[in-house]
Formats: sequence, structure tokens, C-alpha cells
Amino acid sequence: MKEKENVVGLLSDIKGLLSHTKKVMNVDDLVAYTGLSKSKIYKLTHLKLIPMGNNPHIRQKFFDKDTIDAWLLGEPDLSDETLEQRFNEQLMKNRKH
Repeated sequence: MKEKENVVGLLSDIKGLLSHTKKVMNVDDLVAYTGLSKSKIYKLTHLKLIPMGNNPHIRQKFFDKDTIDAWLLGEPDLSDETLEQRFNEQLMKNRKH
């Protein structure tokens, strides 16, 4: 029984590693790849602070792995405080229009 659990765990680990080889990621892939929460990723996409695909015919968000790697290595400010401040600024700006 324990051997079966080990095999299932190993297969799960392999599946996770293979998902990191994808060139294009969706939000769930990005959560697993970066460790960022879904809510943080959605805030970043709303504020256009994260590089993402811009195909107008697809509603779902997609992200290029190489571009995300470069963006992460550029040390973006991902603190909750900064994101909340930027999000609130955007809301106030939208209310004025």
C-alpha cells in the first residue's frame, strides 16, 4: 500500500515538473510556477503590471514563460501594499471618468 502511495506521489511530482516546461501558461500554471496566489495574479493582470498575452479573441489570460522569467528576475514590486495602492489609484482614476 505504501509503495502505491509513493508511486502516486512520484507521478504527481513528475506532472508538476512537466508543467514548468510549458512555453505558454494559464493562471493556474502561473500560480504553480511562481508561488503567487491567484488573487495576486488577477490584481497584477488588472493593473497591467504583469506581462501577458494580448490576443483580443481569447478571454482567458495567458503568459509567456520566458517573459515571466525575465519579469521576475527584474525584481518587480509584488508587495500587497503596493498592489493595493495601485489598485485603489486605478479605481479612483476610473471613478473620475
